[in-house]
Amino acid sequence: MATLKTTVNKADTMGALASGLCLIHCIATPFLFLAHAEVSTGHHHHESPFWWGLIDIALVIVSFWAVHWAASKTSRQWMKWALRGTWFVLAFIILNEKLELMHLPEEVIYVPALGLIGLHIYNRRYCQCADEECCTTPETN
Repeated sequence: MATLKTTVNKADTMGALASGLCLIHCIATPFLFLAHAEVSTGHHHHESPFWWGLIDIALVIVSFWAVHWAASKTSRQWMKWALRGTWFVLAFIILNEKLELMHLPEEVIYVPALGLIGLHIYNRRYCQCADEECCTTPETN
């Protein structure tokens, strides 16, 4: 049976990986479709294929479960709020992009994606204690 620390480490690893893939997906999208438009002769279709948009949804779902598990098992109260809040911002930006509710710069999605990566890494390294007291400051080696 896996220990609590091992289980949370897996959730944080999965969360950081999902957020990293989301970031790569968001950075690569404009370049892939620009290259596609340049290769296509006379066809300048700026819409992405349906399946490409499903990657956003899949990554946000994986990220939700990683955040949910990591936040429920972390030893620091502020980390719970930071993980959930950052995920909510990421989900809102993706939903806004799909529904076109308001205009946001494309680059705004990088902030919560990078935030989730950093929070998961920090949580994995410093917030796996039995109580909050032992996690007040990062360990110095």
